[in-house]
Amino acid sequence: MDPRPAPAAQDFVSPDRGAPAYDFTTLVDRTAMGSSKWTAMHAAAPGGAAGEGIAPFSVADLDLPNAPEITDGLIEALQGGLVLGYTVTTPEYVEAVTGWFARRHGWTVDPEWIVLSPGIIPAFSLAIRALTASGDGVIVQTPGYYPFFDAIALNDRRVVRNPLVQHEGRFRIDFEELERQARDPRTTMLLFCSPHNPTGRVWEEGELAEVARIVVDNDLVLVSDEIHCDLALPGHRHTVAASLGEDIAQRALVLTSPSKSFNIAGMATSNVIIPSAALRERFARELLATGHQNPNILGALACQLAYTRGEAWLDALIELIAHNQQVVRDFCAERLPQVIVADLEGTYLQWLDLRGLGLSAEELARRNIEAGLFFDEGGIFGPEGEGFERLVIACPTDTLLAGLERMRRAYA
Repeated sequence: MDPRPAPAAQDFVSPDRGAPAYDFTTLVDRTAMGSSKWTAMHAAAPGGAAGEGIAPFSVADLDLPNAPEITDGLIEALQGGLVLGYTVTTPEYVEAVTGWFARRHGWTVDPEWIVLSPGIIPAFSLAIRALTASGDGVIVQTPGYYPFFDAIALNDRRVVRNPLVQHEGRFRIDFEELERQARDPRTTMLLFCSPHNPTGRVWEEGELAEVARIVVDNDLVLVSDEIHCDLALPGHRHTVAASLGEDIAQRALVLTSPSKSFNIAGMATSNVIIPSAALRERFARELLATGHQNPNILGALACQLAYTRGEAWLDALIELIAHNQQVVRDFCAERLPQVIVADLEGTYLQWLDLRGLGLSAEELARRNIEAGLFFDEGGIFGPEGEGFERLVIACPTDTLLAGLERMRRAYA
């Protein structure tokens, strides 16, 4: 065991760009808030409770104070007499969504393309039901976001795995295999993740163009989960899949939400953007058939506030993520050289390769729990994830460093 103490925490300080100061150093203990990941952490911890100051690094939401622009805007609306009844989208809401994608992603969205969904997981589940038939194959790049697998299998479709390949330490799409799979007439959809969860890749425009070509040439539907689109890190740029031409736009559903960017997943508001009138009608009919009719009024308002007032907060969050990713890289290079840290291009989800430790998945999970490390074990992302761990790094830097030090002790 390395006897040296852990490096001192280097708290993140956002450069002064005239923006208000944001609190990214306070860890919010969500134990009593009904948080799913904090509840799961305590349930898994020895004795039924994690130790003081221990936070989970698992489920992709944040244990940071809310963006004040969103909190203040919601309070202002409620104190101003907002009635919490059935609602529809307002012109201001639609303008906020279209303005955001034009400004941040250079994509012009026709307001008619927008269909509201209570979340991204419901959206791709509904898309599978609406746009494929029982027994159809749905392609997923693996390791993959684990709810993809259930959404496909529980709707009586087949998971078609398209494993990513590592080249010079970077995950890439196996286009030759993807095209072979797409040629199968029984395979009708590509369920795509962009940026990619869990590997943190931000797909380059050339890669997306090849994906689009394969989709069009083989008559697939592209369901592009772009929930992390706002979280491309410096040096990387997210490209909306449907922006690459009319052919792919007419076959694409782009799944978006402010829930990851602004940590408002509990507001249950997502925007499914569907340029094709025919696909949009089929999706909207399935949405209605499952009882989803009106948006969450506070969720819609939170989305509108995020997209109209929250830009400075998001920019500061991205700086925190980039800072913390470097902290992980530096720590592992010095203290855990057996651990390979994937380059994080987007998302706040760090993908770590622990296969160099020579531990089985079971032993790795056991050591993690005993050390107070609550990650998403790599195996839940498919067999290609065995020996990896996924951890949320958008947290106070001292919380992250404390977790890394527990890793060092656990794997010594």
